[in-house]
Amino acid sequence: MERNGTIKRLPYSQWRGDAGTGTTVGQLEAWPQVYSPELERERHVVVWLPPSYMHGDKRYPVLYMHDGQNLFDAATSFAGVEWQADETMTALASEGIEAIIVGVWNTEARSSEYNPFPSWWNGTGDKYVAFLADTLKPLIDGAYRTQTERKHTAILGSSLGGLVSLFAFFKRRDVFGLCGALSPAFWLGGILIYRFVRKIPFVPGRIYLDHGTRETSAAKMRDVLIAKGYQLDRDLRYVREEGGEHNEAAWARRLPGAIRFLLA
Repeated sequence: MERNGTIKRLPYSQWRGDAGTGTTVGQLEAWPQVYSPELERERHVVVWLPPSYMHGDKRYPVLYMHDGQNLFDAATSFAGVEWQADETMTALASEGIEAIIVGVWNTEARSSEYNPFPSWWNGTGDKYVAFLADTLKPLIDGAYRTQTERKHTAILGSSLGGLVSLFAFFKRRDVFGLCGALSPAFWLGGILIYRFVRKIPFVPGRIYLDHGTRETSAAKMRDVLIAKGYQLDRDLRYVREEGGEHNEAAWARRLPGAIRFLLA
């Protein structure tokens, strides 16, 4: 997207060209170089559309997912391992669960943008969340048949992406009603995210929280959320995967369960 607001939308296969789309499934569209006035930089966005999208006038929930280059295509993903989000959503469509995925690529400033605490390593997560809520979401809602209400709008990510997702759920309760935090990096900033969640008012919605046993535990945040009023398996799902590690393969395994809970 140019800074004057002109949006470039391309079929993903055309955008990738000779690089190919050997591991992608379904209809993907690329939005190259979307400009964020909040952060004053550009990033790519890739949008995945559900199987029934071209065959009616139905509107769909939307999942805003971080680290977008890791979601669909092994050729663009970190270490060549993707989340298989397109395969997962195609399979879930047979269960009646359909949604649009907006894959927001990270930038060289990932560690800053996914950090919501300015006092800790100059985090700009607040501005990144504002970009998603105030710039990108209106563009997506204007371009696709979305269900715009917060109860149909999810934000989801892993590691630092899980941290900023939980922050966004509480910070922008006007926009996000569903949150997925896979292997969240709640260690960043020490107690800051726990202090933030404890102090902010209760936000209705659903939160999915997980981790593997071979990485940092998210059980402390589970307990904080329960004390705040969230009920397990009602509006809070907590998963502890035996042997799970901190990598894309683990997040691909747990993604179907996360989406089932959030969109059920």
